[in-house]
Amino acid sequence: MPDRIIAFVMAGGQGSRLQPLTAARSKPSVPFGSRYRIVDFVLSNLINSQIRTIYLLVQYKSQSLIEHVRKAWTISPLLKDQFVTVVPPQMLLGESWFQGTADAVNQNLNLIEEHGPDLVAVFGADHIYRMDISQMVAFHKEREADVTISALPVPLEDAKGFGVIAADTEGRVEAFQEKPANPSPMPDDPNKAYASMGNYIFSTEVLIRALQDAQQAGETDFGQHVLPRLLASKHRLFAYDFATNEIPGINAYEDRVYWRDVGSIDAYFNAHKDVLGAEPVFDAFNPDWPIYSSNYQGPVARVLGGQIENTLLGAATMIHDNTRIRNSIIRREAVIDEGAELEDCIIMDYVHVGKGARLKKVIVDRHNAIEPGAVIGYDRETDSKRYKVSSGGVTVVPAGHSNTFARAVVGRQGRGYSE
Repeated sequence: MPDRIIAFVMAGGQGSRLQPLTAARSKPSVPFGSRYRIVDFVLSNLINSQIRTIYLLVQYKSQSLIEHVRKAWTISPLLKDQFVTVVPPQMLLGESWFQGTADAVNQNLNLIEEHGPDLVAVFGADHIYRMDISQMVAFHKEREADVTISALPVPLEDAKGFGVIAADTEGRVEAFQEKPANPSPMPDDPNKAYASMGNYIFSTEVLIRALQDAQQAGETDFGQHVLPRLLASKHRLFAYDFATNEIPGINAYEDRVYWRDVGSIDAYFNAHKDVLGAEPVFDAFNPDWPIYSSNYQGPVARVLGGQIENTLLGAATMIHDNTRIRNSIIRREAVIDEGAELEDCIIMDYVHVGKGARLKKVIVDRHNAIEPGAVIGYDRETDSKRYKVSSGGVTVVPAGHSNTFARAVVGRQGRGYSE
């Protein structure tokens, strides 16, 4: 009989370094690529791994994420243990929001008791990656682990910015190091170290006892408090090497060990480059391991003319004559008017780029109307007076209001098929 597994997905991230993209939404709800949201990647990994009892723990600016889950992540009302459901802070233990990852799960121990699972998966919602979690579960069982932590091999120099796991040749954890000056290398590769990915598999009894102890001690976080305490008390903690994870359908040209933290504007922008090109580093098209998202019911994109190079077009996008678009991602129901020029841009849903506008290395958030003839991304000093410009030179136009787009575009795109 297969193990009973429930998952808690930590989806309450404030995403302050992604401002202004997170001005009105949480980090997991930020759009990614031509049709996804960041949260879709962890949810797809869980569903594809046959883990389908999923609680999404939300907190900051959660309405956008709640609406997305409601409309995009209905699995089957007929099967009571197959669902993705949103859980805001219930304040069952007092009048406080979630104080940390461990506290968030602790406030929902009643859900664990309700299901009586063998294992509990606790995963983050902030990263772009594919992972067959069943392989991590198998590793956990083979090692008879109390806790298994997914670990990403990174170059030693880069490991200084991560939480590092020191482990032996079997993967058993020997120490945790938070952003160490001299990180411990992997046992079989002196040039790399294990960086914690913030994803955990717990044996249920161990998790419950650990959370009870943490509550009594006033501790709230898995990485800072719970895991070091378990290690000190001689529990069996293991690091699962993410590089050993195998996903069906991966192309030879892809990065097989792809994992990106898109927590800053520049990291977010650069990750979008990975999905472009004839041989993308991360190819979203993989029927053997699909990334699920909204069931959008609108029409396909329409291209009336222009020069389009290395660009993804979302559904119901309208591209008018004499446009020039290069190395860009245009999400759904966007309208690009005649003569507009876009290079290295991310144009989100319901954006209208006016006639003759020129944009370079620009992210335009939802519900915006870029004026005809506007020039953005060519003069950092000028752009900084109106918009946020990242350290890497990415200009971000913050989200507008839904009526801004409706006024700018009359007809099908103005009314929208939005979710």
